[in-house]
Amino acid sequence: MTEMWWIRRDARLADNPALLGAQEHGPAAAVFAWTPPIDQWSGRRRAHLARVLSSLREATGGAVGIRRDRADNAVLAVAREHDSRVVWASREYSPAGIRAQEAVQRALADDGRELRFVGSPYAVAPGRVVKNDGDEYRVFTPFSRAWREHGWRAPAHAADPDYLAAVDSDVDLEAEAARGDSEDPLAEPVEAREAGVLDAWHEFVENGLGAYAAERDRPDLESTSRLSVPLAFGQIHSRTVLAATGAIRGDAARKFESEVAWREFHADVLFRHPRAQRESLTPVIPEDAWARDDESADAWAAWRDGRTGYPLVDAGMRELAATGTMHNRVRMVVASFLVKDLHVPWQRGADHFRRALLDYDHAQNQLNWQWVAGTGRDAAPYFRIFNPESQAAKFDPERRYVRRWISELDTPDYPSPIVDHATERAASLADFQRGKALRAG
Repeated sequence: MTEMWWIRRDARLADNPALLGAQEHGPAAAVFAWTPPIDQWSGRRRAHLARVLSSLREATGGAVGIRRDRADNAVLAVAREHDSRVVWASREYSPAGIRAQEAVQRALADDGRELRFVGSPYAVAPGRVVKNDGDEYRVFTPFSRAWREHGWRAPAHAADPDYLAAVDSDVDLEAEAARGDSEDPLAEPVEAREAGVLDAWHEFVENGLGAYAAERDRPDLESTSRLSVPLAFGQIHSRTVLAATGAIRGDAARKFESEVAWREFHADVLFRHPRAQRESLTPVIPEDAWARDDESADAWAAWRDGRTGYPLVDAGMRELAATGTMHNRVRMVVASFLVKDLHVPWQRGADHFRRALLDYDHAQNQLNWQWVAGTGRDAAPYFRIFNPESQAAKFDPERRYVRRWISELDTPDYPSPIVDHATERAASLADFQRGKALRAG
């Protein structure tokens, strides 16, 4: 009898308790379900997923199976083929992830089999960090303190890539990668091999982490870890990251850990409040303050295409279109511009990022947009409105970042600003005051 690993957001061999559990009593079968929702992803995300899975198959001598079906059907089929009475998996906490694992659990139980969970994509699973009275934390700083006090396990040892039973596949990963590339190409290649991801992380720890606290807000400098894509696809675990930073003294390592804590805070919020994926947790302005789609069509297109006339906003949107990522400081600026200068609901911006981001993470995306919009947990106040010009002067002082992405900058081909920031800022503040009055009255 062979036990089995259901691959989810953990397509890796290192620090993978679910795979180790499946291998405990013999070679494990392993399957990834290429489910119908994946076919609705952007081409760039599907192409990268195909390459991540190809690299895992290569690392395991082709043993890992990829099946095109609903997760419950695919997992049950492979469990029957290999007589697997126990299927091991990492537990997910997003609304879609919970639905999928409940369906798989039911299908296996009805067939006399067990779905056994171990681990999650987080150092501390959502729902674990609570106040003394058992209530949730609504503010990040005390959450992060309690998160550190809770602590996390050391990384698990790497699994044996040769200790897997061969599972047939019915998905042509090379064809899926090519199809995704043709639909939605990226300007720059992205590392898809687990070994390459780990090498890049170790290089950053050795040579880049020391400058992180001082330079992390500078999009013109190469001062970030670029971990967002491998974290989103599960090629590295946050425990692995925290084990490395925990061995280092100084502000830079603590600041980096704080960014990991933000990721886990947002996952905790979405787990406790699934409606946050579409609904504002805290409404801040009247509904009639938002621009209707027909009113904002031209402004929306200018924002989406990086031609608002505000260089930092336009550079960020062009970086996103070309690479599938965007520097975090610039993400805040472009999101604030959409919501508070163009008065477009945050949900529409979040939907665009879902389609464009290669590093898309549902909890991170939705709650970061709510943070900028002032509607989420411990969000920036709605009256905090990023000035795209002063942000550019402060964080891209020599204009290296904007020049990298805007070839026509400082030429007649570059557009004039589509709105006056001071005017739109005043309008947003007036809407905020009107909303306060309505809530109070």
